[in-house]
Amino acid sequence: MKENKQLIAFQDKKIRRVWDEKSEQWYFSIIDVIEILTDSTIPKRYWSDLKNKLRSEGSQVYEKIVQLKFRALER
Repeated sequence: MKENKQLIAFQDKKIRRVWDEKSEQWYFSIIDVIEILTDSTIPKRYWSDLKNKLRSEGSQVYEKIVQLKFRALER
């Protein structure tokens, strides 16, 4: 599987993403998206709290969350 990794900009902030040729889909860093949408200074904590809330509510969406490895952004 050949991966195409690129950064995209949204409101002057960077979002990490990876193109998967096999599934023909882009995968985006949820941490980067959360930081932009919430203006959170600690988006990783925000995401962690959200996952815990989903799990405690019995949401099946939580079961489908997959974590991919992205290179850290230089800030």
